[in-house]
Amino acid sequence: MAASSGRSGRRLWAALVPAALLCLAARAAEEPSTADFDVRPGGEVHSFSRSLGDYTCTFTYSAQGGTNEQWQMNIGVSEDNLFFSCSVWRPQGKSYLFFTQFKAEVKGAKIEYAMAYSQAAAGGQSDIPLKQEEFEITETTVSHREGKFRFELSKLMIVAKTPHDEL
Repeated sequence: MAASSGRSGRRLWAALVPAALLCLAARAAEEPSTADFDVRPGGEVHSFSRSLGDYTCTFTYSAQGGTNEQWQMNIGVSEDNLFFSCSVWRPQGKSYLFFTQFKAEVKGAKIEYAMAYSQAAAGGQSDIPLKQEEFEITETTVSHREGKFRFELSKLMIVAKTPHDEL
């Protein structure tokens, strides 16, 4: 599934999803998990992964320029176990690294909504979403689109629907 199309739809999602993710984290059946990690330049491919119960989120990237930047990954499962959320971002807002590729992958759930941002909200600044043509969304991944991605990334957000048994 893709993010909502159209500028007004994107603004609506941009306003609603952070609130929904906060609710997911606050009402999590298992304690949400936040982990710090360094995004390292140098052109090599690196991955960072976290799991919560049956669900896993993995962020894979390659970046150039600058020095290590501290980033965070937050994962959570809703109280009703219907949604798994994964957010990856630079808490300081804008990354100064030049990303040559990125991919966030979820295991154990299918992506319902995802969005990528060139700048994360910080210091009174708002999130700035990537243009839709810069990234692609599949059932389990959000990744850069070769030849369209403009090398700026500061935040990824994913909400995935978990499989559940009907009674």
